Amino acid sequence: MLPEGVRVILEELKAERIRGASYMARRGAEAYIVLADSLEGEELEMAIKELGKEMMAVNPTMASLYNLVRFIPSTGNPEIVRAKALEFIRLSREALREIGNIGSELVDDGDVIITHSFSSSVLEVLKTANAKGKRFKVILTESAPDYEGLALAGELERLDIPFEVITDAQIGLFAGKATFALVGADNVTRDGAVINKAGTYPLALACHESGVPFYVAAESFKIHPELESGKVHLVERRLKRNHFIVRNYVFDVTPWKFVRGVITELGILVPPKEL
Repeated sequence: MLPEGVRVILEELKAERIRGASYMARRGAEAYIVLADSLEGEELEMAIKELGKEMMAVNPTMASLYNLVRFIPSTGNPEIVRAKALEFIRLSREALREIGNIGSELVDDGDVIITHSFSSSVLEVLKTANAKGKRFKVILTESAPDYEGLALAGELERLDIPFEVITDAQIGLFAGKATFALVGADNVTRDGAVINKAGTYPLALACHESGVPFYVAAESFKIHPELESGKVHLVERRLKRNHFIVRNYVFDVTPWKFVRGVITELGILVPPKEL
């Protein structure tokens, strides 16, 4: 049985609706630290296996949780578990900063950047570009039904970065007004598809039709080493409006052929030319 402190973190992750895969993975790593502070020996080793199953079940779409589980060794030594969890958190934060540095170089004065949902990687790029003195504007969707876009609007307002919020239905109208698109990712599959908040694929299609480059910002631990796009489990959450049940897949799949590049801490990954 997992300690109460670990259960609290798991329930928090299951309830999370705004913050993305980067935050989820770091918070998940903190669950392993709590585990290491509570157990040792065979009990710890068994608990690590149990937590791994539960962690991946929190959101089967997120590659970051899958890679977190693979990163933590199955051992009864609490010091090793604690050290690896702390290392994961450190590497995650360092990756985010490097993505900000690399991605900000794509931003020029006068650019208009369109985005969808809330991504800490995207925010880091915008924050870094702003800190470098670049002047640009952001178009962001409200990102219904959880309205993550409004959380991003609050961050941009705090940073004094110009922006305007649009409804999701207006993606097609506004994509052509942008210089480029920049979104986050919860998963980049082995065959290069980008799994992100539902609505990302329509944005990619609208950008493709308008000749607007479509970029993705994602740490390397969001790249799934085994999973291909056709086998991704897309989470669907129950949604009710008035007395009607509304289909509500949380994520969608954007083929790599619509992606100009994936900005990682290791550099910008680009699709093969034959795509």
